[in-house]
Amino acid sequence: QVQLVESGGGLVQAGGSLRLSCAASGRTFSIYTMVWFRQAPGKEREFVAAISWSGGSTSYADSVKGRFTISRDNAKDTVYLQMNSLKLEDTAVYYCAARRSGGWGYAVSEYHYWGQGTQVTVSS
Repeated sequence: QVQLVESGGGLVQAGGSLRLSCAASGRTFSIYTMVWFRQAPGKEREFVAAISWSGGSTSYADSVKGRFTISRDNAKDTVYLQMNSLKLEDTAVYYCAARRSGGWGYAVSEYHYWGQGTQVTVSS
């Protein structure tokens, strides 16, 4: 089994920055792709960013492209999400997820492991 724990969420003004972290533990050797999703109140959980096992390939939702950066440190079993130029519409609970295979998909059902989420609130 794999456990994922997110941290780094909080309250920030529009235009500000936050860095989220997701630490993995357990059978981490089974993890390949890691991703971030988010869920705003009353909305479906949506894909934000993905990173391959090597870190050499990444993918972003159009809504965050150019503002967010995903990275990972396999020595620390941790993935990060640097969020810059935050907007009100970025307010959501952010979830880290992982899957036991390479490549990535954009559906919740494609990921085997999930964290509990961390709240990000952007204020005006």
